[in-house]
Amino acid sequence: METQLRWAGGAAFIGLSSGGHTVVMDGPPEGGGRNLGPRPMEMLLLSMGACSTYDVVSILQKSRQKLSGCDVKITANRADEHPKIFTDIHIHYIVSGKGLAEKSVKRAIQLSAEKYCSASIMLGAMAKITHDYEIVETE
Repeated sequence: METQLRWAGGAAFIGLSSGGHTVVMDGPPEGGGRNLGPRPMEMLLLSMGACSTYDVVSILQKSRQKLSGCDVKITANRADEHPKIFTDIHIHYIVSGKGLAEKSVKRAIQLSAEKYCSASIMLGAMAKITHDYEIVETE
């Protein structure tokens, strides 16, 4: 895997993924940024959320659950002093579908957290990561 990053002035950067996709990251105005995109630390949380949600969706689909949606809300706290690493992260899954088995949802989240999601396992080496979920019944 190889990525590229180009400084775009101020606190903005344009990233190029190995798959050829671009992403803009920027800092807040008080840090020299123009608020053109998410902050790099926000990107870490977004990436972890996408990684874990992909796992949960995939596991539930393989277990033949009638899944219609999966949203994730992530909250995190950072250390007050440099390096301002994440100290704790909470992931709240909102899983929707018809007749979803709670046991299956819980197991999918557990498997992602403990075995499959490289991003959350890596961040979990430094931060305490917790999870919870809610199941929304749909037609």
